Amino acid sequence: MTVVLGGASSGKSDFSEKICFHSGLEKIYLASAQAFDEEMRTKAEQHRTNRGPDWCTIEEPFAADRVISEVREGQILLFDCATLWLTNHFLADHDLERETESLLSAIRQCPAQIVVVSNEVGLGIVPENALARRFRIAQGALNRRLAEEAGTVVGVMAGLPFVLKGALPEGLL
Repeated sequence: MTVVLGGASSGKSDFSEKICFHSGLEKIYLASAQAFDEEMRTKAEQHRTNRGPDWCTIEEPFAADRVISEVREGQILLFDCATLWLTNHFLADHDLERETESLLSAIRQCPAQIVVVSNEVGLGIVPENALARRFRIAQGALNRRLAEEAGTVVGVMAGLPFVLKGALPEGLL
C-alpha cells in the first residue's frame, strides 16, 4: 500500500492517479465522497472526466473494506479519500475504531496494489470548536495507522511529492 498525504488542493489526488497510471495495471477508483450539493457533484464529475474512461469507478461512502476485499491481483485501487470516508463514519457516529480495523484488515488481505489518499490535518492551528478538534484527532490517528501499514508514504505539497517512507516506483517522476 502507498499512502499519499497532503493538504486540501495540494495535488495529492493528481499524484496518486499518476502512480496508478504508471503501474500499468487495471485501475479501480474507490470514491468515498457523497455529493450533497451541486458544487460537489460538479467536482466529482470533473475528477471523473480528468481520469478518463479507463477507470472502473465505485462510489462507496462507508463500506470501503467490502470494495477492497473484492479487488484482485493485477489491479490497482485508488481509494480517494480516507478523510471523506472517516468524515462519513464520524458524522454517522459509527464506531471509528471498529471501522478502521475493518478497513486495515481488508487492506492487509488485498492481493492488489492500493493507493490511499488522505488529508494531513495536523499542520494548521488548533480548531476553535470541539467537533473539529475531535475530528482532527481521529484523522491524525487514522493517518498514523495507515502509514504504519504502508510500504510507501508520500507527502504532497504544491503538487510536489516528497517520500516519507519507502520509495517511489522507478521512473515515476
